[in-house]
Amino acid sequence: MNQVNLTPRRKRILRAVVENYIETAEPVGSKSIAKLAHLDCSSATIRNDMAALEKMGYLEQPHTSAGRIPSAKGYRIYVNELMEEHKLSLQETERINESLHLKMRELDRVIDQAGKLVSQFTNYPAFAVAAGKERVTITRYDLLMIDQNSFICVAMTNGAVVKNKLFHLPSNVTEPQLQLLNALLNTSFTNKTLSEFSSDLMETAQKAAGSSYGLISLVVSFAMDVLQDAEQSSIHTAGASHLLEHPEYQDVEKAHKLMNYLADDKSLLPYVKQDDSGGDTTPKVLIGPENIAEELKDTSVVMATYDIGDGMRGVIGVVGPTRMDYAQITAKLSYMADNLSKLFGNQLPQAPQPKGLNPPKEPGGESSEGSE
Repeated sequence: MNQVNLTPRRKRILRAVVENYIETAEPVGSKSIAKLAHLDCSSATIRNDMAALEKMGYLEQPHTSAGRIPSAKGYRIYVNELMEEHKLSLQETERINESLHLKMRELDRVIDQAGKLVSQFTNYPAFAVAAGKERVTITRYDLLMIDQNSFICVAMTNGAVVKNKLFHLPSNVTEPQLQLLNALLNTSFTNKTLSEFSSDLMETAQKAAGSSYGLISLVVSFAMDVLQDAEQSSIHTAGASHLLEHPEYQDVEKAHKLMNYLADDKSLLPYVKQDDSGGDTTPKVLIGPENIAEELKDTSVVMATYDIGDGMRGVIGVVGPTRMDYAQITAKLSYMADNLSKLFGNQLPQAPQPKGLNPPKEPGGESSEGSE
C-alpha cells in the first residue's frame, strides 16, 4: 500500500476533518480543527493546510463560505492510514453475542437474521450473502409411500441440506416400483452436479426403470430444482429505511433511488465472492466512485466474509453515505463475521473482557509506547 506524502500536521488535520464530519454531518472550519487536533499553530496556518488538502483532492468545499468536508479520496486515506482501531465495549460484544446465539436450523434464516442484526447495530442498510458451494450434489434419496396415489421424495445434499416434496399421481404406485426407483436414483443420480444430469443419463435410467419410467422424470426434475437452488447465492437485505435517518438522504428522490436498488437489484451488490476472497477475512471498503454500480457512486460499501463450513463462505456488509464511521463499522462487521464463523462451527465464544483503548497515535508517526 502506497503511503500518502503528507506532513504529520496535515494528516492530523485531515483525520480531524473526517472524524468531525462523521459526527456532525456539517462542514468543518479551521477553528474547530484547532481544538480537535490540538495543533499549536494559528488558524491561518490551518486554513492554508486545509486549502492545500483541498487542492490535493482530499477535501471539498460545498459552499464558498463553508468549511470543508472529506472527499472520497480523503475517506480512502483515512481508512487506509489514519483511523485508529475501534474497541468494542463489553456491552456491545455481549449484545452481539446474545443476538447471534440463536438456534436456527435453516441456513437461509440465519443469513436473513444476520443481515437484520448488522443493520440494527450499525443503523445502515445491510446485506448478507451465503455463497453457493462450488460443487453441489445429492448424496441420498429416500422415497416414502403415503398411499396408492402419492409418495414423498427426500433428498439430502452434500451440504447437509434436506429437501422433500410430496408427489400426487394420477394412477396407482406400488411399493416395489418405489423400491426400484429408489435404487436407480441412489445408483445413477447421486454425487453428480446439475451439469452432469445429462440426457444420456436420463435415457439410461428410464430404460432401467421399465414400467416406472414416468416416475423417474418427476423425481429427477425435483432433484434438479434442489441442486439449482443450492448453487445460487442467497442474498438478503435489511434496514433500507435507515437511509432516511442520515442528512445525505433527506432528498426523497435520492433516497428512493437507492432504496429501490437495494430492494430490486440486490444481486448486483459488490459482495466478495467465494472464489475472490482467498480466505482473507479483513473487511473490504468501497468508497464512492470505487463502486461500479451507478446507484452506489455517492455511497460507501463495507463488507466482511465469514466461514459457513463445508467449503462455503458468506458475506455481511452495509451500504451508506461516504460520511461513515469506518473504524466503528469495520470493527462491528469484523466481530460479527468472526462470531458467525464460530456460530456455524458451534463455537460461539464468551464476550471478551473490556480493555482500554490503545494510546493515541500520531498519524504516520509513533504511539507513546513506540512504533507498531
